[in-house]
Amino acid sequence: MSSEALSPETVMRQMKQNGVTDVVWLPDSETNWLFLLMKADPDLRLVGVTREGHACSITAGLYAGGRKPMMLIQNTGMLESGDSIRGWLMGLNVPVVLMVGYRGYTRHGVNTDTAATYTERFLMAFNIPFFLIENDSDSDRITKAFELADKTRQPVVVLVGDEYHGFNR
Repeated sequence: MSSEALSPETVMRQMKQNGVTDVVWLPDSETNWLFLLMKADPDLRLVGVTREGHACSITAGLYAGGRKPMMLIQNTGMLESGDSIRGWLMGLNVPVVLMVGYRGYTRHGVNTDTAATYTERFLMAFNIPFFLIENDSDSDRITKAFELADKTRQPVVVLVGDEYHGFNR
């Protein structure tokens, strides 16, 4: 895998290094290769949800039960889940990393999808720290996100700006 792409193996390695026990996610076609790796790992529990807002309450429950969950969602669902993020994750001090597919992100500042236009503004309005990853060489930011979440006892977002390459090969 080229360093110009984000490989699902790299993401999985970061998850394992940071002790993730559960991935609460909304299945989508963009994360297929990562899904296959996660599904094959006997130490990782996948919890699928029908709406991203539900992922927040499930994640909070897993954390309260002593697990180390991570959320895997897309920016459109994150935007829709604002109140659940506020109430369940921020309000209950849940130190969780949300890996968020940055739909519409072009890296050139010319967005053809308003989901990208509003993603960072949403995170700034909620005062949620975030890291952008676009390729394997950025993957250390995933660990930085876990460290910051643990330190602040708050959610931290990893924006995945390569959803159409590394996860789909």
